[in-house]
Amino acid sequence: MKEAANGVIIRSLVQEYSSPFDFNKKVTAIILAAGHGKRIKSQTSKMLHMIWEVPTVERVCNACEKGLSGSNVIIVVGIKADDVIKTVGKRKDVSFAYQEFQNGTGHAVQIALKNIADKNYDGTVFIFPGDMGLIDAETIKLFKDEFEKSNADMMVLTGIYEGEIENNYYGRIIRVPSVPTSRKNKDGENSKQKDPGKVIQILEYKDILNLDKKRPFILKYHNKNYKFTQSELLKNREFNSGVYAFKFKLLAELIHKIENNNIQNEIYLTDLISLFNQHGYTVEAVVPKEQYVLMGFNNKSVLKEMDAIARKLAYEKLKDVITIDNPDDFFIEENVIEEILKLDKQESALEIHIGKGVYIGKGVKLNYNLTFLKNVFLNGDIRFGKNITVKENAQLSAFYGQRIEIGDNVEIFWGDIIKGNVSVGKNSKIESGVRITGSDQYPAKIGSNVTIKGLTYIFGSHIEDTISIEHSILIRKKISKPEGLKAEHFHVRFYLPEAEGKEAVKDL
Repeated sequence: MKEAANGVIIRSLVQEYSSPFDFNKKVTAIILAAGHGKRIKSQTSKMLHMIWEVPTVERVCNACEKGLSGSNVIIVVGIKADDVIKTVGKRKDVSFAYQEFQNGTGHAVQIALKNIADKNYDGTVFIFPGDMGLIDAETIKLFKDEFEKSNADMMVLTGIYEGEIENNYYGRIIRVPSVPTSRKNKDGENSKQKDPGKVIQILEYKDILNLDKKRPFILKYHNKNYKFTQSELLKNREFNSGVYAFKFKLLAELIHKIENNNIQNEIYLTDLISLFNQHGYTVEAVVPKEQYVLMGFNNKSVLKEMDAIARKLAYEKLKDVITIDNPDDFFIEENVIEEILKLDKQESALEIHIGKGVYIGKGVKLNYNLTFLKNVFLNGDIRFGKNITVKENAQLSAFYGQRIEIGDNVEIFWGDIIKGNVSVGKNSKIESGVRITGSDQYPAKIGSNVTIKGLTYIFGSHIEDTISIEHSILIRKKISKPEGLKAEHFHVRFYLPEAEGKEAVKDL
């Protein structure tokens, strides 16, 4: 009963969050995000583990939207489907399909194709694993271009395994072996092999282990038999990435003909290669420029490797644009990186300095001549003027719908915390030990040429220009110079509100 009720809830979410399929768009991406992820050993869905602070399925979706510009996207969900759907959210031209019982990648695609109700849809379909969090728009566009240029009916994106061969658990790409061209045919002429390198089949690692070691594995291709030993197949380094391209009508024709006669009793998408070949359709393969884009993960250690690669890629983009003290210990959100690169084109010297352990999250707007010292944390809609220093361990954060604005020539000292709706005017100094908070209803406004220091807490207050605050607690107060005061600065020190709950406090 509980499972049935959960299924009803998920189907409702699928309907709520799905956008209509646009038949005018001739490209469709299917993202397979229904898997168990048992080996990751986590209560969190495998598809929601982070790579450079973005859930892996969201990274794949973003890459598809950019690399396959103007396409439909179908995301197949299953385990923890509600979490995955809500994380991706409602997007234009993105729909969801629910694989209630996981029965292999082929079965997942069967479920996804139900979203394409018109079988006369004249388009192409690209399929991506949801855990391939390093795949980028450039690789996807390259794959699309190669598929269209080849005029093939199906194409596979393949990789070359670079690690210890015994750790290669990927499905192997089986190709027609090449033979020396010096061989003579029956007429005494040099033989030219017709199909060298053509993809015959993808064989899953578990199925290779299940083969008879003493007998060759035989495959027929274009009426010719090819023999492979189990050892040859295990040593084969070319692997299936799980990324495919199809002409939709042919995919729809053959997807339901896949059988589950394998050791897992599952419907493998890889079996489509044999089916396409049997029906006389063309199958080709292409290798990406970079191998890391094909990485998927089944455990925490590989996920950590992928995150390290993402950090390295971020550093490579920025290393000659800004100063980053420690390439192995920083975070700058990808959209912020793109904004930095745009600023760099407008100005020859940005003079942005990023200390060790600095975190710059989504929504932060940087400017020229900024210094963020060790372990500064910035997240949310934060807008910096020019010539600003934020010192060690300071934290600035704005929740959704809130904004922090920091004017030119401001200094924010060690350990300060600034949260919510806050504005700080130019030439102001927030010294160590200060906490400033502004809510939606009561924003905090700090004027220009203001100094705040000591153990000071400010909430929802308005402090006008040229005021000095020290060792005070200010809650929803307005502070301005008394009329007629000629001094340049007015000082407020040791202001404390009336204590509450005094009747509960007694001397020991």
